[in-house]
Amino acid sequence: MEVLIALAILGTVGASLAALAVGADDSVKRSVQADDEMRRASAFLDAVSLWSRADLDRHLGTRRQGPWSMEVQHPAASLYTVVITDSNGSYELLHTALYRPARRQAAQEAGHAP
Repeated sequence: MEVLIALAILGTVGASLAALAVGADDSVKRSVQADDEMRRASAFLDAVSLWSRADLDRHLGTRRQGPWSMEVQHPAASLYTVVITDSNGSYELLHTALYRPARRQAAQEAGHAP
């Protein structure tokens, strides 16, 4: 009788450990996928950060950009904000602010008359 109880306990512990291992494996896979998505979104945001003022103006508002949603706002004369969210817009992956001087200001900084 004691052997049967010990086997039952051992079986229960073994099944619990197997379930825990499967759960840990799923967690690792999800974190690797999230890291990959973040890296791809970061590479895209790096490209967006190189856009000119005219390019940013053309992309004002919210629009789909590949697997993400991108929102470009122009809150100040020389400032743009860019937010990258998942395709549903339910969570924010990355955001940044970009400085693009106005043409007049850029000419003055370059030493040219307006």
